[in-house]
Amino acid sequence: MILADENIDIRIIHALRKSGFDTYSIFEENRGISDVEVIGLAIEMNRILLTEDKDFGEWVFAHKAKGFSVVMLRYHFKDTSQIIEILKRLFGEKLNQLFGTFTTVTMNKIRIRNL
Repeated sequence: MILADENIDIRIIHALRKSGFDTYSIFEENRGISDVEVIGLAIEMNRILLTEDKDFGEWVFAHKAKGFSVVMLRYHFKDTSQIIEILKRLFGEKLNQLFGTFTTVTMNKIRIRNL
């Protein structure tokens, strides 16, 4: 139920898949598509968009794009292993609750905002 944006580290995608999370990768399947196309794919496939791209925050909050959910990652490359563990725990415990939200994940905090 996850749509990994083109900018998501392949190690994160592989770790999520290994943990049993159905993860579709833009990098692997639709490289180079526009943000609007990514949003359309997330809606069409009914998946939560996992991204590091701040533009999706703008799409949700400034442009009022509707009908899709976002998990925005904020971390340093050196912390990839730790962010993987945070994501596995988040998706394992709250995956269904993340639909209809904009969620920001950092090393120290998870902020879930209903849309």
